[in-house]
Amino acid sequence: MDIINPATEEVLAQVQTDTAATLQQKYLELRHAQPHWAAAGLKLRTAILETFYQLLEQEKEALATILTSEVGKPLQQSRNEVTGARTRIRWMLNNAETYLSDEWMTLDTGIREKIVYEPLGVICNISAWNYPYLVGVNVIVPALLAGNAVLYKPSEYATLTGTAITKLLHAAGVPPEVFQMAAGARQTGELLLDMPFDGYFFTGSYKTGKHIWERVSAKMVPCQLELGGKDPLYVADDVADIAAVAAATADGAFYNNGQSCCAVERIYVHQAVYDAYVEAFVQEVKSWKMGPPTENGIYIGPLTRKEQLVTLENQVQEALQNGAVLQCGGKRAAGKGYFFEPTVLTNVTNNMLVMQEESFGPIIGIMKVNSDEEAVQLMQDTEYGLTASVYAADEKRAAVILRQLNTGTAYWNCCDRVSAAVPWSGRKHSGMGSTLSHIGLRAFTKPRAWHLRG
Repeated sequence: MDIINPATEEVLAQVQTDTAATLQQKYLELRHAQPHWAAAGLKLRTAILETFYQLLEQEKEALATILTSEVGKPLQQSRNEVTGARTRIRWMLNNAETYLSDEWMTLDTGIREKIVYEPLGVICNISAWNYPYLVGVNVIVPALLAGNAVLYKPSEYATLTGTAITKLLHAAGVPPEVFQMAAGARQTGELLLDMPFDGYFFTGSYKTGKHIWERVSAKMVPCQLELGGKDPLYVADDVADIAAVAAATADGAFYNNGQSCCAVERIYVHQAVYDAYVEAFVQEVKSWKMGPPTENGIYIGPLTRKEQLVTLENQVQEALQNGAVLQCGGKRAAGKGYFFEPTVLTNVTNNMLVMQEESFGPIIGIMKVNSDEEAVQLMQDTEYGLTASVYAADEKRAAVILRQLNTGTAYWNCCDRVSAAVPWSGRKHSGMGSTLSHIGLRAFTKPRAWHLRG
């Protein structure tokens, strides 16, 4: 399998992909080793993953360089991702004992009752390319802490990063037979779905997530799906600093080239502040520098996947043909690499592709609304349910709006952020199950009830 640099279209490396035979061998090693890993105890597992946490900092520059080379995100954003992954790991390490230890429920004289959180066993993690460290540690770290063995398949677009993560975990002390990596694309993933894992954890598109769920549902094992979104944002008429809001929300839409499941993908603005907001938003976007992601000051790098260029072109053309106005961008950049100019469309309607289908790129539609009620109606018009954002001076007003939206995350005066302390979950086509928080730690366990008399 060729690993392509999306900024130059050059082949970075060739990687040997797994076969049915090599995957079966890795699975058998994991199955044999998992009980020993579970029996080693939470204290030892925590200490090993503490070392992994430290190694991420020590190797950050090398890891960021590899990530940028195969995914294309600007180098500083790659550094930020490694740092963000460490922040999440820190929370998990600090809270693992609290949420993975036995939990006594009643201590009456006659009978005592407790919950024991046992590992699922051997799990399969099919991961994503857009934030391989962040979405990776969401699964890998709590799964290992809980005593599971893991077969980890990074995206084919982040294979070198997946290899680096695997090596670092082994260097930290995770036994190789407890954490194995599978290399390959769709064919490798299909082979994994045929194997008898004790749980499947996937991050990626709705289409692939639905396919995985349908393939493994008969096994009746946990299957968590962290999928995409068409995340709406509303700017109310009482915002105090329009320029600041425009800058913050532009970043929420275009950070990592818009290749985030929780990126702002639709913006609705109250008519009273619409013109001022659009002017400030476009000015912010035009100030960004696009180019080779290894250069200082670059904010927009190449898209990771060449195929996404066609998706963005189609969304732009369909919008323009139906009356949208192009404020900036709108086309591929000339030359080598998968570059697409940051694009802002106004005068859009909610039935346009750019307002309905996940873009996963540097493109945004901004729509004028007359009231909070109209904003709610339009924000509800989606098959997804990941996040929703409201910028408003009044928290109560924002809460009224957000409570009407069926999303796993609600933002007031912020957007496009994730915290390890609270669950990350999707509704409708944005997935099922939760990672992060105590829910995400326990997602990798099966509770056993104990009733003890005497």
